[in-house]
Amino acid sequence: MRAWQVTELGEPKDVLTEVDAEMPEIHGAQLRVRTLAAAANFPDVLMCRGMYQVRPPLPFTPGVEGCFEVVEVGPNVTEWAVGDRVIGGPVLPHGAFAEYAVLDASGTFAAPEALTHEEAAALFIGYQTGWFALHRRARIQEGETLLIHAAAGGVGSAAIQLGKAAGARVIGVVGGADKAEYATALGADIVIDRHTQDFVEVVKEATHGRGADVIFDPVGGETYQRSTKCIAFEGRILVIGFAGGDIQQAALNHALVKNYSILGLHWGLYAHHDPAAVRACHDELTRLANEGIVKPLIGEARGLDEVPAGVQALADGKTVGRVVFSPAATN
Repeated sequence: MRAWQVTELGEPKDVLTEVDAEMPEIHGAQLRVRTLAAAANFPDVLMCRGMYQVRPPLPFTPGVEGCFEVVEVGPNVTEWAVGDRVIGGPVLPHGAFAEYAVLDASGTFAAPEALTHEEAAALFIGYQTGWFALHRRARIQEGETLLIHAAAGGVGSAAIQLGKAAGARVIGVVGGADKAEYATALGADIVIDRHTQDFVEVVKEATHGRGADVIFDPVGGETYQRSTKCIAFEGRILVIGFAGGDIQQAALNHALVKNYSILGLHWGLYAHHDPAAVRACHDELTRLANEGIVKPLIGEARGLDEVPAGVQALADGKTVGRVVFSPAATN
């Protein structure tokens, strides 16, 4: 089968190599699945660089989420059958950037009927992360102001739709006019282009000096530091990741005197600590998708042969919307 493997660590365009790999084997409660569409995520970039918390041994095939068709079930699988259309995170080293992958049955979910293969491939990680961040960690309330950094990115775009679904007023921060158009199309009430505007001043003006009740930050570094200047009384700053490359040092004395909370989210831990909550979240996301309330917007649909270029574009911050690869796509 066709597969992209990381054979050494570095930038995606340099280290992803197309190979003719053996069909992955399955055991116990696992599924062998055919890839219908695979979405690029920043963890794929970090794994190529050897900078992610999960470091599979070389060589490995990245691709941490996708939409698949079940082609074989393990002997201990009872809830899935051949032909089912599913989504989930593949078991590394057999990731989704290949014609076939492996899923654990316990981490597999039915693909919402309302979504295409490409849309369903982009629903799992970003929307689960956004939902747990906003509802489980920040306890967002109707009428609150939500500030989202990297609002045109994978998790940021999901947070826009989920914030609107929760009844929040959403302010999105993006880098560039094309990304501003995308965030507006997603439903953000106010969109800030960080290249030409100061988000701190815009947030203060839009909230009459109060600040944002919830700040969704997948960027870190200086973005986090400046966010503390426009957080509301009893506000919550969600630390989602460090796509900007710098891990900030939180000034806890500032959190004390300004009376705000700093909340971390590692969504992957819920699969171990509260798997029932992950499944309940998927049920809610499926309802929202089937009702047309949330829908991943696909910025680029590429063929499997474009994996290195597409993942590198994500790494370089040059993508708008979700980048999805399909073995069946023509270029």
